[in-house]
Amino acid sequence: MTCTRCNGLMVADDLIDLQESYLPMWMRGWRCIACGNIVDPLIQRHRTGQRAGALDAVHAGQVFATWPRPAKAA
Repeated sequence: MTCTRCNGLMVADDLIDLQESYLPMWMRGWRCIACGNIVDPLIQRHRTGQRAGALDAVHAGQVFATWPRPAKAA
């Protein structure tokens, strides 16, 4: 697996979650050995949801309708 930030090598890592109580305290994640980027199941779920929401907005024409149009050159 490669890192989405730097294309470095991602290795499996055991992560501890000290703040959230609804997830297991220990979880398996991925850590980049080059830049330190961490991906765990919760991060992956949020990124997947954001991508799906962004694609739905693009397909519905909402994103392009809100962008300011450049002024026409005279």
